[in-house]
Amino acid sequence: MENARADALPAYALFAAMLASAGLPIYIHAPKFFVDTYGVSLASLGAVLFGLRLLDVVQDPAFGWLADKTRQVRRATIFLAVAVLAVSMIGLFAVEPPVAPLLWFALCLTGLFSAFSFLTICFYAQGVTKAEGMGDGHFRLAAWRETGALLGVCAAAAAPTLLLGFDSPFALFALGFGIVCVLGYLAMRREWRASEISGETGFRDVLRDATARRLLLIALVNAAPVAVSSTLFLFFVESRLLAPGWEGPLLLLFFLAAAMSAPVWGRLAQRYSAKRVLLSAMVLAILAFGYAAALGAGDTAAFAIICLASGAAMGADLTLLPAIFARHMSVVAPNAAQAFGLWSFVSKFTLAFAAVTLLPLLEAAGFTSGASNSVEALTMLSVLYALVPCALKLIAIGLLATTDLPESA
Repeated sequence: MENARADALPAYALFAAMLASAGLPIYIHAPKFFVDTYGVSLASLGAVLFGLRLLDVVQDPAFGWLADKTRQVRRATIFLAVAVLAVSMIGLFAVEPPVAPLLWFALCLTGLFSAFSFLTICFYAQGVTKAEGMGDGHFRLAAWRETGALLGVCAAAAAPTLLLGFDSPFALFALGFGIVCVLGYLAMRREWRASEISGETGFRDVLRDATARRLLLIALVNAAPVAVSSTLFLFFVESRLLAPGWEGPLLLLFFLAAAMSAPVWGRLAQRYSAKRVLLSAMVLAILAFGYAAALGAGDTAAFAIICLASGAAMGADLTLLPAIFARHMSVVAPNAAQAFGLWSFVSKFTLAFAAVTLLPLLEAAGFTSGASNSVEALTMLSVLYALVPCALKLIAIGLLATTDLPESA
C-alpha cells in the first residue's frame, strides 16, 4: 500500500502545477493586461489587489477551519473549488467585462483567490499526512510538489507572451488552464481520503508553539522579495532593459531554473542541514538582485544570468521552507489544515503588500507602462525591483540564522 501511495507523487506534481498556474502569474500578467486592455490605472489595481488580500486576514484561517470541518467530504469540496478556480480564470482573461473593468477584475479575482486558498490549504495539509505515510518523506514530497509547481509557473508565466501571434492570447491561456484543472482534479481524486486525516488542531495549537511562530514570520519576510520582483518583472524588462518581447523567454528561464533546482535542493537538504542549505540559497538571491540594480538598457544577456541565479535561489525557498514547516507540523499539529491556513495567509499577504506599495510608488515617480520614462522613474524602478528584495532577504537571513531547528531539518 505504501508503494502505491508513493507512486502517486506525480499526481501531487500535476496538482501543484495547476495551483501554481493560478497563483504567481496572476500578479505578473493580470495588472498589465488590465492596464493595456482596459486602461485601468496602476494605483487602482494595486488598491484592489491589496483589498482582496486583506480579505485573506479572515479568509485563509477560515478556510483552514473549513477544510478541517469538511474533511469527511473532501473530494466533493475539492471538485467545487477546482470548478470555481477554472471559471474565475476564464472570466478574468477570456470574457469581456459585463460591468466596469475594475469591478470585474475584483469579482474574478475574488473567486480565483478564494478557490486557490482553499485548494492550497487542503493540498499542503494532505501532503503532511502523505509524507508521514512514506516514512518521513517531507523533503522527497516537497521536491516533487514544488518541481511540479514551478513547471506550472513556467507554463503559465510564459504562455500569454508565447501566444502573442494569436488573436486572443490571454483567452487561449485561460481556456488551457481550464483543461489543466480537469486533469489535475482527475489525477488527485484518489488521494483525498477522509480516513487519512484524523484529529483536530486549532490555531492556538500552532501559534502557541514558538518554532511555528518563528517559521511563519520567516515565511512572511522571505516571500516578500519574490512578491516584489514578480510584481515589477514585466515593467523592468520592458522599460529598464528596453527589451520588449523578451519577457516570456526570460520568465521561462527564471522559472525553469527554479524548477530544475528544486530536486537538487531537496537532495541537499536530506544530506545536509536544510537550514544551512536554505541560508546559502538566500545569499545567492542577494548576489543576483544586487547585480540587477546596476543594469540598464541593452543588458538583456546579463539579466538572463540573473534570472538563472535568482530562479535557482527561489527553488530553494519554495522547496525547503514549506518542507521544514510541514515536518514541524507533523509533530505539533498532525491535522495540518488550520496550520496551513496560517501559512497560506502569510505567504500571499506579501504579494498584496507589494502591489499596494510598489505600483503607487512607481506611478508617483512618473513611471508609465509602455512609454518613454524619465531617469528618475527608471531609477525608482531599479531600486524597487533590485535593492528592496536585497534588504528583505537580509532580514530573512537574520531571522532564519537565529531560529533553533533540529539539525536534520
